[in-house]
Amino acid sequence: MVDIPNLRHLRAFIYIADSGSISKASELVFLSQPALTQAIAKLENAVKATLFERRSDGMHLTSLGMIFNKRVSRAISILDDELTKILNIKTGNSKKSKSSNYINTVTITQLRALLAVAENKSYSAAGRSIGVSQSSLYRASKELEASLDVVLFEKTSLGISISKVGLGLLKATKLAFKEIQQGLEEISSEQSAGAGRIVIGSMPLARTCLLPETINDFSYINDDFNIKVVEGDYSDLLYHLRNGEIDVLIGALRFPPPAVDIRQETLFDSSNNIIARTDHPLTKVDDLTMDVLAEQSWVVPGEHTPARRMFNEFFSDTENYPQKLIETSSQILVREILLGSNKLAILSKHQVQRELNEGKFTILDFPSFSHSRPIGLTFRQNWHATELQKSFISLLRDKGLALSVLS
Repeated sequence: MVDIPNLRHLRAFIYIADSGSISKASELVFLSQPALTQAIAKLENAVKATLFERRSDGMHLTSLGMIFNKRVSRAISILDDELTKILNIKTGNSKKSKSSNYINTVTITQLRALLAVAENKSYSAAGRSIGVSQSSLYRASKELEASLDVVLFEKTSLGISISKVGLGLLKATKLAFKEIQQGLEEISSEQSAGAGRIVIGSMPLARTCLLPETINDFSYINDDFNIKVVEGDYSDLLYHLRNGEIDVLIGALRFPPPAVDIRQETLFDSSNNIIARTDHPLTKVDDLTMDVLAEQSWVVPGEHTPARRMFNEFFSDTENYPQKLIETSSQILVREILLGSNKLAILSKHQVQRELNEGKFTILDFPSFSHSRPIGLTFRQNWHATELQKSFISLLRDKGLALSVLS
């Protein structure tokens, strides 16, 4: 978990940046001027950067301070908006200004406790995960509930769950922490060219034809840039994207988009074909029919995926729907099953381009089969990429454009 600076210090940083004065900021953040000066010194030490220039006419942001201010302002705004919702739920009051009283009492320790309990479902496991005692974590959790005067943690038969109100604060905390983390990474990048990080949620096709070359080319130029690839099914990856744990999701796009807080961008349309091993008996059949194909054994993706819908639509006009199905989302397993049997699969040729080039797979010619699906990027609507992240996304677009020529 990223080491997030003191929340009150971050709030003070914003006030000083806005007013250009420690004396004015001290009145807003309820800290004395010496305490505020010390807080900014601790914050600069924590982020390992000088954030302000001290001049006779006041405090002025440095270039690194300007970068960090944008991220911290967004982070505080995300938390402030969610705390306002909590206030409205509790009182029905729509005056946003009152939520600032909340954010001045909520601490990083309390928000870390919320994240840890949500992930581990128990106070003991949560305490171990972040290296604090169970009693300390329990106390921080209860102090958070008391300061907001709402129920956030609920006991269930499976452990501790997060209430509906708590889930909103949980998501806001993840997104706010992500903004601060990116601010820290941008500072590091400015001080050391190439430093930074991106977390990619990847669907199967991207892992074989798009990501490897992009990662290799980008890493050659930016060897200090860290890349994490997270695999999983679409719904799981989308959840982590919307909660700030993934920066970009790469794979088949969904239409209509499944959530209002995301945006999609098409890179290329991927044509799909009936794939078999090269010496499959059907390669010797001149006129394939739907009945013959329906009798075959197929390897198919999971329900509710674009590829499975494509498979179902392909057989929708025939009386015989295939009965011999093996369902898996593992591309490695699909490959090995096809190579070692007479089973078939409907796959993008981008996914199996290497096997096609090596002569291990072949495309069964079936004139009436013509299906494609859009492959692209999915982002959070309010995601603000760092400069290096933008460069990585730009390279992905270039690679996608090259693949569109092969479609």
